[in-house]
Amino acid sequence: GVYCTAWTYFGSVGRAASSGLWFLPIYLGPTLAMLLAWPVLRKMIRIARQYRITSIADFIASRYGKSRGLAALVTVIALVGILPYVALQLKAIASGYALLTTGPGAAHAGGPWWRDSTLYFALALAGFTIAFGTRHLDTSERHEGMVAAIALESVVKLLAFMAVGVFVCWGLFDSPGEIFAQAAARADLQPLLGLGGTGGDARFAGGQWFALTLLAMLSVIFLPRQFQVMVVENVDERHVKRASWAFPLYLLLINLFVLPIALGGLLHFASVGQGGADPETFVLSLPLANGAHGLALVAFIGGLSAATGMIIVEAIAVSTMVSNDLVMPLLLRLRGRHDARDLSGTPLAVRRVVIVALLLL
Repeated sequence: GVYCTAWTYFGSVGRAASSGLWFLPIYLGPTLAMLLAWPVLRKMIRIARQYRITSIADFIASRYGKSRGLAALVTVIALVGILPYVALQLKAIASGYALLTTGPGAAHAGGPWWRDSTLYFALALAGFTIAFGTRHLDTSERHEGMVAAIALESVVKLLAFMAVGVFVCWGLFDSPGEIFAQAAARADLQPLLGLGGTGGDARFAGGQWFALTLLAMLSVIFLPRQFQVMVVENVDERHVKRASWAFPLYLLLINLFVLPIALGGLLHFASVGQGGADPETFVLSLPLANGAHGLALVAFIGGLSAATGMIIVEAIAVSTMVSNDLVMPLLLRLRGRHDARDLSGTPLAVRRVVIVALLLL
């Protein structure tokens, strides 16, 4: 469930509001991967146990003669790719907090760096991540406390998002059918009900749809955090078989109300003269605009859960890769093998520094 980040919670609604069903390939890919490729994941788990693999970099390197250079390259690529992804989560938290506390437009207000709430969110998450993932050195790199926390946040964000969906469908409107009927009656919203491309193009761009689905199918296996929770943290390979139906069901439930919320937000704010409202904030702004402040707080907690779950697992996975495949090999080369015992406490210290640096960057 950690696959569903703040983008799922806020961004998919924004994408649905601009291009209709084009948010779906991001979730069709993982669904197909789990339904069709779970035997491959089971094999990956067996390989990881046999060779004591602790990251996706180690796994790929082990397939090519345990190449240290390849492991380092994979680590660098993952590190560079993850930085903007983590930044997106922090931005979502800060923007949601600003919207919840001071209203629309406040999230984009400038100011000195020490008044930026994102900085303090980043430091707090760095502390949580260090507490969950770097308390002690474990050769298996399993973190049962972290897995329990991620399981809880997955339930929280699902229930919170569905609560907003129920509020929009049966609180602001009479039913989802009414939302779709009103959208179909408006020429500007009709394209959002089909499979056409962005901007109202009625033609179905099958090539783009296939490419996005394939990319999402690969990402659910190769993203560092997904490899961490599916392979490294796995304690029983039978869990993968259960996940082959439970995870697609989870994705179905969390996406059930994406299009109704997007269309409902467009219809509602247009009717009250606020057609320029940001669709990516509909999950929060719709309850706030209608006086449901308690639901808005629940929605923010769900978004916070989605973002923090991704950040914590990703930071643990990336810090492990940086420590094992970049920093420690360099230190061993500089100090020599006979001084290896003097470095026994270094991996944990390196990982803690990497976690803080990753979130601050």
